[in-house]
Amino acid sequence: MTQIITVTNQKGGVGKTTTTSALICGLSQRGARVLGIDLDPQGNLGFHLGLDIGSGQTVYDVLAGHTRITEAIVPTRYGDILPSDIMLSTAEVEFTAPRREFMLAQQLDIVRDNYDFVIIDTPPALGILTINAYVASTGLIVPMEAEVLSLVGISQIRDTVEAVKTSFNPNLKVLGVLLNKYNPRLTLSREILDLAEEVARQLGSKVFDSKIRRGVQVAMAPAHGQSVMTYAPDSNPAYDLRRVIDEVAGDRFPRPRIKPRPRPY
Repeated sequence: MTQIITVTNQKGGVGKTTTTSALICGLSQRGARVLGIDLDPQGNLGFHLGLDIGSGQTVYDVLAGHTRITEAIVPTRYGDILPSDIMLSTAEVEFTAPRREFMLAQQLDIVRDNYDFVIIDTPPALGILTINAYVASTGLIVPMEAEVLSLVGISQIRDTVEAVKTSFNPNLKVLGVLLNKYNPRLTLSREILDLAEEVARQLGSKVFDSKIRRGVQVAMAPAHGQSVMTYAPDSNPAYDLRRVIDEVAGDRFPRPRIKPRPRPY
């Protein structure tokens, strides 16, 4: 069965695209068939993975009915990508037809059997694009920074998830809250962890065991058109993200036998 996982948080700068690109890359490295979908009009996921943004068909063309999804998907060394661009920013006013919440789900029905995982990156908003992702998904991952402001608005995510479950997708689950830029030596990080665990309980979920530590490699990797998983596989963030991928991949797609050097907390 295909798992469709959306990485979501209405706050920007919390590591959504970094997490999405790591999942796409890490799952592909384990032999899974992966499709990454960029629902953010900024198009950062494609940039992270080395695509030439602004050329070719995009998810906007697919949702607008201008092209087939099979024609817009771009193969990369990390897996297949359905890219985005700034045209997607018109979604709220342009996509107004009945059942517009199901636009993405209907398109994924065409190709989902070709993939083991579909990983969706979302914009920092709870608008129609994010709703489409929730309706199409089997699970959500909610990344947040280990900072107080990252907790703001989580209640809105909870309300949105409950509304989607009630009206559109009763099987939707929150797989976990993922703490980014975590420093176990800082009192603030430990306090945020306690608060994040309460947030996760409100979402009927958990905080992932692996907390993602800071690392300059995360910021440098996109400039080289790579995920941190390939740009700096021995870095602390890559090690931590690999543990998250362990949970997502499960027994079907275990780690390759050759392992990067562990970097424990």
